[in-house]
Amino acid sequence: MMLAATVPSFGGPEAIVIAEVPTPVPASQEVLVRVRAAGLNRAEVMQRQGKYPAPPGGDNTRLGLEFAGDVAALGASVTCWRVGDRVMGLVVDGSQSQYVVVHESALAPVPANLSDIEAGAVPEAFITVHDALFTIGGLRPGSDVLIHAIGSGVSVAGLQLAHAAGARVFGTARTAEKLVRAKAYGLDVAVDVSATPAFDEEVRRMAPEGVALAIDYVGVPYFDRNLRALAPQGRLVLVGSLGGQRGEVNMALALSKRLRIEGTTMRARPFEQRCAAVQAFAREVVPLLARGAVKPVVDSTYPLERLADAHRAMEANVNFGKIVIEVP
Repeated sequence: MMLAATVPSFGGPEAIVIAEVPTPVPASQEVLVRVRAAGLNRAEVMQRQGKYPAPPGGDNTRLGLEFAGDVAALGASVTCWRVGDRVMGLVVDGSQSQYVVVHESALAPVPANLSDIEAGAVPEAFITVHDALFTIGGLRPGSDVLIHAIGSGVSVAGLQLAHAAGARVFGTARTAEKLVRAKAYGLDVAVDVSATPAFDEEVRRMAPEGVALAIDYVGVPYFDRNLRALAPQGRLVLVGSLGGQRGEVNMALALSKRLRIEGTTMRARPFEQRCAAVQAFAREVVPLLARGAVKPVVDSTYPLERLADAHRAMEANVNFGKIVIEVP
């Protein structure tokens, strides 16, 4: 048996129950990982509220989408890993537990310079935003990119990756403090949307043609201004919709500028596509982490038994970087 974070019924943070459940057994090509740390994400808060349904085959009563730990056991056909290897990766549910089973292709190595807590802050943020920036967004050196909600774990990861790639990074946040802190990670142009709601005008002041790419987590409230901030043939990648999911679209603007608009989510992707994103991350981002060219930014840590408090902290929207759960 093992301890796992569960949500027997949807509701507030008090709905979370740390329960004893059976320890999973790895199938032929699966790896059993002893979880040491697991990042907390907005998606899990929404899942707890009943607003983020699991994909087919997933379990919406089990919390946790990312993890870092060490290999505890191997399925009979596993060839990529050995017992004791430090690994990290993504799952559709259940990573906020003492053990998790993962297909061998959905794992990446943890660089030796990262602690377990730091590694726990990496997978969801860096894999998601690496995919959004480069695989979907086609970011190139010298391009201008706009990244919203710059204090979040995903945005801070994206800021660093874009900066490392030689892009000029525009970032928005609702507090000046987060923007000041983001400067240390490569933010070039800061826009405080609490003081300057028309962020598109500020972007066009600094980049008259507009930016080549925008990465958005907010959704409807920012949609029209995102289109205005983009250069002709620019790309908008929608990673979240925290501000709402339904609204009007300025079709004339999208058509006249020949814009490309694409949404993305890791959890609902087919298994093969999720594995491909993890492997691209392993090839292109893990070496940057190992060199210290980019690094996870940990805001705070909570033990598993205080997961409800971690949810409350995330809902307060004051964190800069990742909130990480330490698993006993």
